[in-house]
Amino acid sequence: MLPLESFVDYVNQNDLFSKNDRILLAVSGGKDSVLMAHFFKQTGYDIGIAHCNFGLRAGESQRDEHFVRTLAAVLGVPFYVTHFHTKVYAAAQKISTQMAARDLRYHWFEQLREEENFDRVAIAHHQDDATETVLLNLVRGTGIAGLHGILPKRDRLVRPLLFLSRRIIDELIIANEIEFVEDSSNGSANYARNKIRLNVIPLLKEINPNLEQTFEHNIQRFAETEIVLQQMVTQVRSQICEEKHNSIYISMEKINVLYPKKLLLFELLKDYNFTEAVLEELLSSLAKQSGTSFYSSSHRMTIDRKDLIISIISANVHENRIVHRGDPRILLDGQSIEITYADTVFFESDRGKAFVDEDLLIFPLVIRSWQEGDRFMPMGMKNYKNLSDFFIDQKIPLPEKEFVPILINGNGQVVWVVGLRQDNRYKVTATTKKVVIFEQNFN
Repeated sequence: MLPLESFVDYVNQNDLFSKNDRILLAVSGGKDSVLMAHFFKQTGYDIGIAHCNFGLRAGESQRDEHFVRTLAAVLGVPFYVTHFHTKVYAAAQKISTQMAARDLRYHWFEQLREEENFDRVAIAHHQDDATETVLLNLVRGTGIAGLHGILPKRDRLVRPLLFLSRRIIDELIIANEIEFVEDSSNGSANYARNKIRLNVIPLLKEINPNLEQTFEHNIQRFAETEIVLQQMVTQVRSQICEEKHNSIYISMEKINVLYPKKLLLFELLKDYNFTEAVLEELLSSLAKQSGTSFYSSSHRMTIDRKDLIISIISANVHENRIVHRGDPRILLDGQSIEITYADTVFFESDRGKAFVDEDLLIFPLVIRSWQEGDRFMPMGMKNYKNLSDFFIDQKIPLPEKEFVPILINGNGQVVWVVGLRQDNRYKVTATTKKVVIFEQNFN
């Protein structure tokens, strides 16, 4: 007999899903996932079984697929299978085979869940998996989130077997004569997780035979500690971070009084993919001159006068937008340029508008981001100025320069630094016959 009451109690205590939910089970054919399938079937949940064939173990992969297909038929539930070119994907993404398999299967589970109208995806992780994950994270280096290991629920993923240890699972499999297939790679010490499982944990259990239960309690405490930390981080973020000009501004003065500074900064910056090594470099550079930048895979962090500015890395924020004669509007990211024509010659002093002599324009025009070497003749001046110097004069921080649209004439000259200054060569004069008015509007 399976401990069905304990299973249902764990599901309810952790609010994993309701009795009316449809649950997609990830079943490999091994002990853990097969036992999970029997738990769900015997407790009467509406389930389907999903199986991934990674094509990594030749005949074993085909054997596993056949076994799980048969299991689904015996249980009388829908069966879904997919085949991955795992090694090809790993090579293309330059990641390990294990990581590739993980990415592929979780992406497919979520896609299948949506297509087949399941409410949750159930994964057969157990207590020992949670212990191994914490130890692995500690060895590799982790923030506090890595110390709680595997949680019972994350988004649409649920793990209803975390109340069981590997030893209890083995006993239930034998006592209930449940058939399964064995993955030969589980016995290999070539993988980091297997080294923890096969070599490290047995030594730790000599010190503490109840290691799984101890880690279960520790994980609960770490998870609660993370909640408290995130509440503090949310409060700090609201006090020292300001979003403007498509970037995040953090006051340098307020950074310097943070305590503990390194921990709070790590939590504030991790959503932007900055590593601990970058954080260490930043902390040693806070007193350096303005303009020092640090990079993650997705963002740039720049020390600029009184602020630390975080912005998305983009080679060209404003891709070339073509402006044809007669176009009424050009849409940009977060803003638009409205274009009108007037036979009455007039001019307004407004940074958000450019009044241009139409006869001087060579269509089509282009709106783009600034480029190194761009220069123009600011309104009221007779000499050229590099846009990079102009931005400095205007106190435009380095990351924000990319977000300033530049209106370019057909001859390659700057007509308008949008929202800042028009070029003097294109201004309205006494000889102007028709005016083109460009107006910046924010969405």
